[in-house]
Amino acid sequence: MKRVHNGSISIAEIINDPFNFTYNEICGAIGESGAKSIYSLLYKKDFVKKARSIWIKEVIKDAQANKYIFELSDNKYIETVSIKRRTGVSACVSAQVGCPCKCIFCESGKNGFIRNLSASEIVQQVIYLKERVNRIVFMGIGEPLFNYDVLIKSIHILRDRNGLDFPTDGITISTIGTIKMLKKIREEHIKIQLTLSLHAAAQKVRDYLMPATRGNDINETVKAALSYSKRHNRKLVVAYLLLRGINDSASDIKKLVEWFKGENAMINLLEYNKTSGALTSVDKRRLEHFKNSLLSYGIEAKIRSSRGRNINAACGQLASRYNKT
Repeated sequence: MKRVHNGSISIAEIINDPFNFTYNEICGAIGESGAKSIYSLLYKKDFVKKARSIWIKEVIKDAQANKYIFELSDNKYIETVSIKRRTGVSACVSAQVGCPCKCIFCESGKNGFIRNLSASEIVQQVIYLKERVNRIVFMGIGEPLFNYDVLIKSIHILRDRNGLDFPTDGITISTIGTIKMLKKIREEHIKIQLTLSLHAAAQKVRDYLMPATRGNDINETVKAALSYSKRHNRKLVVAYLLLRGINDSASDIKKLVEWFKGENAMINLLEYNKTSGALTSVDKRRLEHFKNSLLSYGIEAKIRSSRGRNINAACGQLASRYNKT
């Protein structure tokens, strides 16, 4: 179909997959009046039910979380979790089908990497949850920054005032933190919350736990993440999964203090959620000791409780059994 208004997309493309385009892209194709009408239909009325390209195959529930298994148009599957909190509901959203990172504490990469999600597939995960969401966290299947352009586009769609008008400070990206991608997102003008999945205080340990980070100096990784925090005036959250005999020593505490003392950062200490691996979490006493040691040095630290373990919906447990590579 002929492109109109000098837009980079056609009317046919919009009709085929309207969730895949930003407000400005649609404006470029059909003008502002048409774009406002389409965004109103998509994000504010029941028309949304007719425009989907992902479908709910199954919902698995427990008291603290609901796990949605979505079927995509190419018969692949992703998982999205709605997490019930005291202050509302978080949508834990996937960015890829499968994951290329192969972190040894996570199930998401066990079936291999299949493909990136489209912006439409990311946005629809939020729209089709049955719960009203007040926070979006890109902590589901896949590494968000490995699907960079689509991720940024989906965030622009989600926060557009003509559509969902989702608050920017209610969106968090969790990343393994390759230095190149951290430097790239630092230059974006979106000011989302950033969580660095660090999980180690020594290079060898991080390379072992998270093979996709090899070649990224751990000191430079922390420096790049803190640089994002300073540029955008956002507190950096550092995710640190405590594993017995691997990353729970006094020297690990010392290194974390060296990096984060005096910085606008908080360390979230995580317990290992059981997967098919042979890792062992620290016990409750060791977890408290690690936290209290950090606090004694003036480091903000919390123990983050995982929700959805009973339905394999907690951190590290997402990996749809329906996908076959």
